[in-house]
Amino acid sequence: MFGVNSVIRVAFSSDNHFDVNKVDVQATMAVQAEILLAHGVQFYLIAGDLFNDFQRSQQFVVDLQALLGTQTHVYWIAGNHDMVHGISFDELETGQFAGYLHNRYVDLPHSDWRLIGHNGWYDYGFAQQIPGATVADFEMWKHAYWIDRAIQQPMNDPERATLMLNQVDAQLALAKAEHKRVIFMTHFVPKIDYLRFTADNRFWNMANALMGTPRLGTLVEQYQVSHVLFGHLHIHPQPRQFAQTIYYDQAVGYGRPRLNEWQESTFMAEWQRDLEILDLAEK
Repeated sequence: MFGVNSVIRVAFSSDNHFDVNKVDVQATMAVQAEILLAHGVQFYLIAGDLFNDFQRSQQFVVDLQALLGTQTHVYWIAGNHDMVHGISFDELETGQFAGYLHNRYVDLPHSDWRLIGHNGWYDYGFAQQIPGATVADFEMWKHAYWIDRAIQQPMNDPERATLMLNQVDAQLALAKAEHKRVIFMTHFVPKIDYLRFTADNRFWNMANALMGTPRLGTLVEQYQVSHVLFGHLHIHPQPRQFAQTIYYDQAVGYGRPRLNEWQESTFMAEWQRDLEILDLAEK
């Protein structure tokens, strides 16, 4: 598979939301496996939000890996939807689950590429422009309107974001010391450039507080990370480069009668449209 002047083929996806989209999971998994194998994908990366239950998401990864065999390795991190049921904060931080890459890394064989994963979090930094809004306001809004109110954690959101940033900093410092080129996978948004703000929609402006933290984008660009995969936003942007870092949001999103974010008419057509396949030079 690997040889002189060969490439490593990596595919990115996020926010499949199988349960919300009411897809036939086993049939969809089989078709996804066929497509990944047919395209010669060696690493399939999922940036969270498979199900509203961590155990179902983890089982999907295990079952998909079984279908793919040794040609394609599957790695994933948890999005906020994956966290609402079936997992504790401590398990999210330290659990040893097959393919789960939170605060861990994998070195891609025969290359200097390193894949680093982190679930990520938010600190309200994307919504500080709301006049008079306080941390208490954001917390109250979250617990009134947002699915994340079901996620249990032993600290507040800014503290959790700081924990995340310290962990990512340590991972990136290690990669730099070992002269690795980095692909970084997270769920939450690292750049304010992807968000929309309106003068007359306070709901959406408050929701931006829970999208991520601008401090993450600053950090990965400081370390000159090559590629950043994230999700959470279902907006289907093209890959964008800031400084020396290319960002990818390959979210499938919702295809529901009341909220249809797809550009295609079926789940699999949308998944294929949003799937990003990247060939990495080994050296």
